[in-house]
Amino acid sequence: MGMGEASRDRIAERAARELKDGMVVNLGIGIPTRVADFIPSGVRVVFHAENGILGAGPSPVPGEEDPFLCNAGGFPVTLAEGASYCDSAIAFAMIRRGCIDMTVLGALEVSQRGDLANWIVPGKRAAGIGGAMELAQKAKKVVAVMNHVNRDGEPKIRKRCALPLTARECVDLIITDMAVIAVTPEGLELREIMSPYTLEEVVSRTDAELRIPEPERIVYLP
Repeated sequence: MGMGEASRDRIAERAARELKDGMVVNLGIGIPTRVADFIPSGVRVVFHAENGILGAGPSPVPGEEDPFLCNAGGFPVTLAEGASYCDSAIAFAMIRRGCIDMTVLGALEVSQRGDLANWIVPGKRAAGIGGAMELAQKAKKVVAVMNHVNRDGEPKIRKRCALPLTARECVDLIITDMAVIAVTPEGLELREIMSPYTLEEVVSRTDAELRIPEPERIVYLP
């Protein structure tokens, strides 16, 4: 099942609500890059990129891209006021030292323990595991964003990941086109449901077991 632009933006907008003033944040490629376009009013964050930018801004207006200014995924970015450059070794040292408050990563699968698989599908070419491995292990908060099911309609939130792992027990929050699910010590807890989906649809399209709070505690997002 494909995902439209509106769904991608809705996931990115919801992920942006996790941003808190003063955070240093790293955004993965794909849907996560859109998070920079939905920063809540009054919230100031510093976006970090593994290729050596501290203070990346939102995506440039089409036609105004700087060919020499891109993020770690090779996509054009802008700079926020006060941004600085460093080499990639220092950028990775920031990650390894635990200086990244939150990372938003795209995911292929997430397990009920918070294991993350997001770098390769067996049989398909991949550039490598990249910085996601270290971000998933070292960022203080890991938000995984993805479609709730794959193109064949199979659940991507699973009891156990079938795809090669990026990191174990690292995801704190899962945001899909259908729901927002927290990874807790007691298991996966359903927090929010995206319109127009129902509780029954979310449960039926999730392979992992979900803890369902009292109905009045579930937030239904428009």
